[in-house]
Amino acid sequence: MSFNTQALCQQLAEQLLTLKLRLVTAESCTGGGVAAACTDLAGSSQWFECGFVTYSNDAKMRDLAVPAAVLEQHGAVSGEAVRAMVSGAARYGDVAVAVSGIAGPGGAVPGKPVGTVWFACGNAAEQLVECCHFTGDRTAIRQASVDFALGLILKYLDK
Repeated sequence: MSFNTQALCQQLAEQLLTLKLRLVTAESCTGGGVAAACTDLAGSSQWFECGFVTYSNDAKMRDLAVPAAVLEQHGAVSGEAVRAMVSGAARYGDVAVAVSGIAGPGGAVPGKPVGTVWFACGNAAEQLVECCHFTGDRTAIRQASVDFALGLILKYLDK
């Protein structure tokens, strides 16, 4: 875990403990990287509830109740998909973060090049949604996505 990731996790832990909130992660392209970063921090059981790695569309529908129509109309790599992922994950905790993107090297589609990653953070009623376009290889894109997701949670909690 990078120094930046560790620092973000420490800040996140302090915020969640202060607010008495529990975090849930719903991840696709990061493959559980956000959850792993969080649980690498000693004491994370006080604020981390659980994590979902919903790599396939079927898993997103089954485990997070993402509507098939959202995936058919917008695709898994979309703001609509991560909003639905957060709504589904938030059933298990106080705040949820979702990540879905194209880490590469393949998988690009028209309008969604490798490095396109959508993020959402919030609960069933309110989400903060952002899209990023990262560069680099698969590992770099995934690490940048983990760090961005952690930062987005902090941004959401600070609002």
